Amino acid sequence: MKILVLNGSPKGQYSITLQTVLYLQKHYPQHSFEVLHVGQRIKALEKDFAPVAEAARQADLLLFAYPVYTFIAPCQLHHCVELLKASGVELSGKFATQITTSKHFYDVTAHRYVQDNCQDMGMKYIRGLSADMDDLLSEKGQQDARAFMDYVAWCVENSICEPAPAALPAPACMPVTVPAAPEKTQGDVVIVTDCDNDQLSAMIARFQAVLPRKSRVVNLREFPFKGGCLGCFNCAVSGKCVYKDGFDEYLRQTIQTGEAIVYAFTIWDHSMGSLFKTYDDRQFCNGHRTVTMGMPVGYLISGNYGLETNVQAVVEGRAQVGGNFLAGVATDETEPDAQIDQLAKSLCYALEHKYAPPQNFLGVGGMKIFRDLIWLMQGMMKADHKFYKAHGQYDFPQKKFGTMLKMYLVGALISSPKVKAKMGNAMNEGMLMPYKKLLEEEQ
Repeated sequence: MKILVLNGSPKGQYSITLQTVLYLQKHYPQHSFEVLHVGQRIKALEKDFAPVAEAARQADLLLFAYPVYTFIAPCQLHHCVELLKASGVELSGKFATQITTSKHFYDVTAHRYVQDNCQDMGMKYIRGLSADMDDLLSEKGQQDARAFMDYVAWCVENSICEPAPAALPAPACMPVTVPAAPEKTQGDVVIVTDCDNDQLSAMIARFQAVLPRKSRVVNLREFPFKGGCLGCFNCAVSGKCVYKDGFDEYLRQTIQTGEAIVYAFTIWDHSMGSLFKTYDDRQFCNGHRTVTMGMPVGYLISGNYGLETNVQAVVEGRAQVGGNFLAGVATDETEPDAQIDQLAKSLCYALEHKYAPPQNFLGVGGMKIFRDLIWLMQGMMKADHKFYKAHGQYDFPQKKFGTMLKMYLVGALISSPKVKAKMGNAMNEGMLMPYKKLLEEEQ
């Protein structure tokens, strides 16, 4: 096969993900690998994308290789996908797959993003390899990489690929009416957007009109981003970004000082688009610190949100991991006026009552990955470590010695058939005792 590797890492040849590709290149000399550092060279590719388009046209297999950044692919690869689709190069019938490295934090949404876009272009998508950052250094990780390559070769030989979904219909974009806005005396709801069209502008305008609190719009198109996150960890100790565009201070002083944040965007290529993704990635200046936890959030989304299951997962996952109450998602698919009004009401309720429900699986699972990661890397990620200690996020079960001893005792009792038979329903009654006590005290 002639394999084109689209290296989406902004680190280029220093990418950890790329090392898996180089490993496979050594073990499979019968295939030719051409590596293009599209993540590192995205600025140049904006001016001339023709070499990438031509290389893709000649390839048998497109292999996307990248680290997972903030639920999806890095913003640089986002933009490359946009340029690839806009180039008009014919890729229908070609095979595509991907290799990622991460700590498995929402790698599923990153993979689905690439899959959806490959299938948009008519490519035959083969399920990719999601590896831990350190996997290639272990014998099992090396075996997994080789097994993946064998599987890809077999799929190509036998024309095996993931089923292609039906094409999404054109967005409905139902009209939005904007009423007169009464004067507001309190509040500070921040609306973060990349708005550049009348439809989304109308959605934002109605939300501001019906929201009983003051609000302000922060349009990302007006901020002079110097580039996307480089994954350089310059901010790991100080929280200061290596870029000199001032985004870290802008984020903390202009956006995160609000009482709530509402994100407004148009769905683009199965995500929020590369500019919004740049904003998301650059928030890594806060490391893995959930600095806005307790703050309610909401979304104004134009597009086929109801059909974009991966975007839905990212929206809920972001709120859950951040410890934010998701007040709602208002779209323009059906009855946008009613949806926007409902979002405004829910957001106000959350602010007035300080409503912050506990996290579900998406939030608890995501934070456990971060907890273990920061604990291991505390020597480098000093700001994260300090934050996690201060907020009790090191909730390791190994430290709950009393509970562990109780479980040993219960385990010993129920291991004996005779004791278990005598216990009858005593264990269930014992488990309910503290709850019964609580209910009795509430009477």
